[in-house]
Formats: sequence, structure tokens, C-alpha cells
Amino acid sequence: MPMDDASDDHLMQAYAAGDAVAFERLYARHQAALYRFVRRLLGTAAATQADEVFQDTWLRAIQARHSWQAQGASFRTWLFTLAHHRAVDCLRKSGRETSMEGHDDGEAPWEPEAAPWADWPAANTQSEDRAFWRAAGHKLLDCLDALPVAQKAAFLLQHDDDLSVADIAQALGLGFETAKTRLRYAMAKLRTCMGAYLPARVDAR
Repeated sequence: MPMDDASDDHLMQAYAAGDAVAFERLYARHQAALYRFVRRLLGTAAATQADEVFQDTWLRAIQARHSWQAQGASFRTWLFTLAHHRAVDCLRKSGRETSMEGHDDGEAPWEPEAAPWADWPAANTQSEDRAFWRAAGHKLLDCLDALPVAQKAAFLLQHDDDLSVADIAQALGLGFETAKTRLRYAMAKLRTCMGAYLPARVDAR
């Protein structure tokens, strides 16, 4: 089977058998999304450690190549699980995240520190509107950075990497309803922070 057409499972098995090219293909296939996930999960406060977490994640994948088996989760989900655990360790050691609880039950309604945006222009080709939407992208990243890490991880896994709620629960070691609740809280905070509703994708798939 050509490497470009091989599944992640097949590539990981080939790499465990000594095929270095298989690992190169896995790395090329997932490195951009994984780095983005790590960078956004760590946020601006721990941005300088993104390279370390990213490299350690791949090192752990390499070390686990002989024992790795597909057990209901895709290789990508497994890889992002490794990255999540490593990022959490990094944040705990740095003292930036003392609790990984999502604070999902019974918390008071959240309010942003500043007034949310209003009067959003239509998305078109006008230069002033393009400038606005570029600024909106930066604003969204700022709002995302302010989320608790537990909620941020759930949001990133679904909206950046298109994982289902079930896969998110598996990746983060949560119950299905807890994962769904964290997504709901993350979306509510982002909507308030941005001042406009983002597409809701919390329903189970």
C-alpha cells in the first residue's frame, strides 16, 4: 500500500516494525494540527513551553510504538491525549493551572471583563471589513486564552480537530455528559466574550 494512502494504524504498525518512513508520514500528517492544539492549550502565559510539550508528545509516541494498539481510539485521538496530559503536567509544574476541574456544575453566570463586541459587519470583500475580521480572529484567540484549561481542551478538540463528544470524552478521560457540559460552558463564555454567537456543535454525534 502506498504510504500516502495508508491509514494511521498501518503506519504506526509499520514504524513499530522498523519502517522510519512510516513515522515521517505520520509526523507530516499530524504535526501542524498537534502543534496548534498544544500552543492554544498552553495559552500565552506558557507559550514558550509549546515546543517542549510538542516534542515530548512525539517522543512519547515513539517510545510507545511497540506497545501501541488501536483500542477504540484513532491514532490522532491517542496522540492528542498524550499532548493534553503533557500540557497539563507543564501547567501544573509552572503553577499556572492549580486545578484541572472544569467547574462545570453550579457555577455563577460568567461575565467578561470588558464589553462584548456588537454591530458585526457582513463578511465581504471590503477592505475595512477584512480588517475587522482579522481583528475578530485575534479577539477570538484572546477569548479562548481566558477559558479554564479543562474547557479550552474540550473546545479545541471539537472545533479545531473535529472530534465527536464521545472521542473528546475518551481523549480527556471524562464521562460523556461531563465532556458535553464542558463544551457548553466553553461555548457560552466564548459567545459572551465575542459578543456574537458562534456555531453550536455540542450535540452528540
